[in-house]
Amino acid sequence: MRVALGIGYRGQAYQGWQSQPGGRTVQDRVEAALSQFAGAGIRTLCAGRTDAGVHAINQVVHFDTAIDREPFSWVRGSNRYLPDDIAVQWCRPVADAFHARNDALGRCYRFVVLESPVRPALEAGLVAWVMRPLDADAMRAAAALLVGEHDFSSFRAAECQAMSPVKTLRSIAISRRGAYWRFEFDANAYLHHMVRNLMGCLVAVGSGRRAPEWIAEVLAARDRRVAAPTFPAAGLYFVGPYYDARWAIPAQVPAADWPP
Repeated sequence: MRVALGIGYRGQAYQGWQSQPGGRTVQDRVEAALSQFAGAGIRTLCAGRTDAGVHAINQVVHFDTAIDREPFSWVRGSNRYLPDDIAVQWCRPVADAFHARNDALGRCYRFVVLESPVRPALEAGLVAWVMRPLDADAMRAAAALLVGEHDFSSFRAAECQAMSPVKTLRSIAISRRGAYWRFEFDANAYLHHMVRNLMGCLVAVGSGRRAPEWIAEVLAARDRRVAAPTFPAAGLYFVGPYYDARWAIPAQVPAADWPP
């Protein structure tokens, strides 16, 4: 049978999602917990790999197993063997045709940024930080130039293995609550470091170092060297993928609005 899980994690202590020889990844920890609970080896496939230091609110994975357990047993049993900063949020038996990555219609990311003259303490690693005031109108004008289907080569890391740099960015929503900014990205797929590179450019515009129209020049150049530096990973959350309703995959978890 095929099983789908939703997983939340704090990424600070890990070298990203994808399994590595050293074992200090979220995938390694999740698979070890699932295997220990099931009493048999389990391998997972995720909806979207995250980099070191990046958090996830509703990472979706699937795996195949001959072990018969109730959905809630997979949640409680696996969480028993996971560290405090990783937790299975839900479990659903799914059709054999379901694929966590290939069936995703889109994926959402969230950047949370603290605007403050001093660095964060309690939120260290959970928020990004800028010292200069940000201009919401300028950033929204710049963001509007990025929405749609484009060649995002200027926002692509050198080590990116995507077959094509053309992606569809469906929306960028920018809001503020007190000293905290929230940037919401929705796209069909992303290039390696694409969100962090987009953020570097948006913050350059928001802080007044660049005009909003500069974003169009960066996009048209299709050259990573003309864009802003890659923004730090702190404060970046993989909100999760979304699917056709026929799969009945939960799109909301208790932490969906984090941070409040």
